[in-house]
Amino acid sequence: MNKIKLLLVASVAVLLTACAAMGPQIAQPHQLTAPAPIQGNTGQFMSPYTTDGVLAEWVNNAVNAEMGGAIGGMAGAYAGQKLAENIPFIGGWIGQEVGNAVGREVALEMAGGEEALRGTSDISFNTLEELSVWMYVTHSAHPHYADALESAMSIYPELKQVYHVALQQASVGVSY
Repeated sequence: MNKIKLLLVASVAVLLTACAAMGPQIAQPHQLTAPAPIQGNTGQFMSPYTTDGVLAEWVNNAVNAEMGGAIGGMAGAYAGQKLAENIPFIGGWIGQEVGNAVGREVALEMAGGEEALRGTSDISFNTLEELSVWMYVTHSAHPHYADALESAMSIYPELKQVYHVALQQASVGVSY
């Protein structure tokens, strides 16, 4: 009887592993096509890289802002909790929204403000999805890619939700 249970458990484990492997995958950067960036800073979202492939000046300052974003998120969550103590779902949502806004403002301030962000960026995008795919395809092998991505996520908190989804969508139809 124990052998049957062991065989059953092993079969379920293999099945679950196979199902997980068939979930959404992300293609290798060289398998994807990067969206064309906007030359200049007229787009809504600034690139953490410049046209010559180096980090924009605001990135170094924004790296230090990650703690500010975390502090802002905690403050926002607390404010949301106090604002709607009797309605946990709404309070949590309000806390997250306030936290994102406060965190972005702190990160933006530590990066030098909106003028510094736009003034030191010479590539921009109209959507976070385009920025996500472009960064991954063109710079994911860059030694400071994690810093660039973290900085962009501090300035654009929505990028945290958009990034992996955009890469998965860009990977649809790619053979692995």
